[in-house]
Amino acid sequence: MSFFKRIDYLLLAPVVGLIGISLSIIFSTTPALFAQQLIFAIIGFILFLAFSSIDFRIWPKFFWFFYSLTLVLLLVTFLGQEVRGSSRWIDFGWFRLQPSELIKPFFVVIMAELFSKNYGRGWSKIIKPFLFLVPIVLLIFKQPDLGNVIVYLFIFAVCILLSEIPFGSLMLGAGSLFLLFPIAWNFMKQYQKTRISSFLDPKSDPAGAGYNALQAIIAIGSGRLFGLGFGRGTQSHLLFLPEYHTDFVFASIGEELGFLGAFLILCFYFVLLGRILQIASRLNNRFARLLAIGIFAQIFIQVFINIGMNLGMLPITGITLPLLSYGGSSIISTFIGLGIVSNIGKSTRSETPIEIK
Repeated sequence: MSFFKRIDYLLLAPVVGLIGISLSIIFSTTPALFAQQLIFAIIGFILFLAFSSIDFRIWPKFFWFFYSLTLVLLLVTFLGQEVRGSSRWIDFGWFRLQPSELIKPFFVVIMAELFSKNYGRGWSKIIKPFLFLVPIVLLIFKQPDLGNVIVYLFIFAVCILLSEIPFGSLMLGAGSLFLLFPIAWNFMKQYQKTRISSFLDPKSDPAGAGYNALQAIIAIGSGRLFGLGFGRGTQSHLLFLPEYHTDFVFASIGEELGFLGAFLILCFYFVLLGRILQIASRLNNRFARLLAIGIFAQIFIQVFINIGMNLGMLPITGITLPLLSYGGSSIISTFIGLGIVSNIGKSTRSETPIEIK
């Protein structure tokens, strides 16, 4: 009984709601994948309970293990066969592991540990974290997986914002990155350039580059207020909508559950992210605060970009929707991160502030 009293139910409640909707929509659109998604959810929940019971203060001791494991897993992906021109997965037969998804909470631990140390003043604080970031981002970019590159860079940027760097220096750094965009453009794959171009005018090539975005918008619009009902979504069931159980699962939900279903999802994410921020706001410890905010950043940017591209407001980048999209790596990664946050929240309930030496 004491074990279950330590669970953060305010954090877990919206997670259960999101997983329930995920299982329902996958059973409706892709019944063959329902059993796997259910297994992933059960494994994820077990890992949530496990990580919520592990004292988060031990994670800095595993810094080099996490970093080495991250690099090894990313390198191993290049040894397997390419899938649709990408080397993002390690194939175990019935299950494909995507390291760039799985290692996200461990990357947050790495960044939280690095940024919690005092390496100097101003921009000198980020030199060492930046050197650790570069190999990870380059390997993910090489796969290629531009969507997850954005996620990792966003987590890094949020850590910088919490590093008390003067506002003028931040603006100078942001401006410098903007000027580097033309260089980055030359290193992008042609399909990545096409996705960005089609975002600006999807109707210019409705049967080609703009097809995915237009079909997602049609699916969401056809759901109207109450939706067409489970199993009645024409865009997904007739295969007009691509990746309807992964990248465009929000469009599938909008079609079958309507505006009310989509709004319910946004409410679940609002409660989940709000709870993480509430936990982070109580923290006096720098490592713990960076860890909690890093997990928040990981989930927030994926939700923001995925829903944005489903609504045609952002370019298509291939980012999954946490706890809703089909995929074991993403679900397990998110549950691990939330388990860590749950432990942080549990630790802050004591009257004595936590100090890490």
